[in-house]
Amino acid sequence: MEIKPLGDSTVLVRVAENFERAPEEALNAVLAAQAGIKAARIPGVLEVTSAYTTVALFYEPARAADAGAPRENIFQWMEQQIREALSNAKEVEADLKRSVVQIPVCYEAEFAIDLEHVAEHAGIHCREVVDLHCSAEYRVHCVGFTPGFPFLGGLPRKIATPRREIPRKEIPAGSVAIGGMQTGIYPIKSPGGWNIIGRTPLRLFDPQKNPPVLLRAGDRVRFRAITREEFDGSTT
Repeated sequence: MEIKPLGDSTVLVRVAENFERAPEEALNAVLAAQAGIKAARIPGVLEVTSAYTTVALFYEPARAADAGAPRENIFQWMEQQIREALSNAKEVEADLKRSVVQIPVCYEAEFAIDLEHVAEHAGIHCREVVDLHCSAEYRVHCVGFTPGFPFLGGLPRKIATPRREIPRKEIPAGSVAIGGMQTGIYPIKSPGGWNIIGRTPLRLFDPQKNPPVLLRAGDRVRFRAITREEFDGSTT
C-alpha cells in the first residue's frame, strides 16, 4: 500500500500493483478501499475517486487543519486517517455485488463504422464480432475521459483491437467502441480513437439527473443486440 501526496490538496492511494494480471481482484480492492475511505468521513475530504489501481482523495487543507491536522504537515495527518479507514475497508465489501446493467446496442453498418476492421483484425465475420461482444459480462473499472465514459474490462481476447493511429475529431454520443483489451461507450459527442462497432440509444450522461451518470465503477454490464427499428423506437 502506497500513499503519497499530489500537490497540497490531493492524496493518491495505490491499492494494487498489477491491473492487467488480475483485473477483477484489483478492481474489488480499489472499490473496497474507496468505500472504506468514504465511510470514514475524514474531515476536509471533498471527493474520493477511483482508477484502475488507485484511489484519489481531494481535500481542503483549511478544513482538515480545523479538525486537528497540524498545519505544518497536513499530509501526514491525512495519511494516518486513511490507513485507519482502510483497516475497516472489508466491512463495506458487500456493496460490490451489484446487478447487471443491460445495454441495448444497434450494430448496423451506419452505426458500426469500424466493425469490418475489427472483424478483419480478428479474422472472423462481423456477425461473430457482435456475438462475442454480447456474450461477455463486463465490469466498469473506472469512469472518465468525458463525463460518464465507462472503461469496461472483460472483452473477449479474440476481438481485442488496437486503438486507431489517428483519432477522429468527432464521435457521436452513444457510440460503443473497442480500444485494445477494453470496450467503452461515448456518452457525449467528442473526439475519440477507439474502434466504433455500434451505438446505444441509452443516455449515459444527463446533468439533470442525480446521479448524472448511468454507470459507475464496479457495475456489471452486458450488451444486447437490437434492430434499427428498436433503436429508433427507443429514441422517440
